[in-house]
Order: sequence, then C-alpha cells, then structure tokens
Amino acid sequence: MLGHYLILSAILFSIGLFGALSRRNGVVILMSIELMLNAANLALVSFSKYLVSQPVSGQAFVLFILVVAAAEVTVALAIVMEIYRSHQTIDVTNVDLMKW
Repeated sequence: MLGHYLILSAILFSIGLFGALSRRNGVVILMSIELMLNAANLALVSFSKYLVSQPVSGQAFVLFILVVAAAEVTVALAIVMEIYRSHQTIDVTNVDLMKW
C-alpha cells in the first residue's frame, strides 16, 4: 500500500517538474512548484503513516511545508505582478531584470 502512495507522489512530482521546466508563463511555473511541494507532502505523510511509530512527526513536517509554500506563493505572486506592471508580460524568457 505504501508503494501506491509513493508512485502517485512520484507521478505528481514528475508532472510538476515537467511543468516548471517546460512552461514560460510565470503563474504556471508557480503552480507547478506547488504541485511538486504537494507531492513531497504526500510522500512525507505516507512514510510517517507506514514506517514511523508516531505519525504526528510527518504531519508536523507537512504543516511546516504548507506554511512555507503559502509564504512562497505570496512573495512570488507579488514579484510576478510587479514584473507584469513594468514589462506588460509574465513570460519569463522576455524578462531581463538583471541586465544593465
């Protein structure tokens, strides 16, 4: 049964990785990163349920990851909105903020 959850987690992580590496839209990249974080959460919860005597430790890690992911989305969305205001695009290949 643990293998089923880990296979699902690997599939979700692979979909998120493919979306983050192949897309050029900033919002879609953020959604793909969130999918990868949720795949890691699924793996942590399934490991804590099947392999640890106290499953609360895995759930505490998941809660911490969800808090960090929410903060990451807030900051990243603010950056994407500011890039859209200044460049009128959210295509990450057209944004060159580090150039002189």
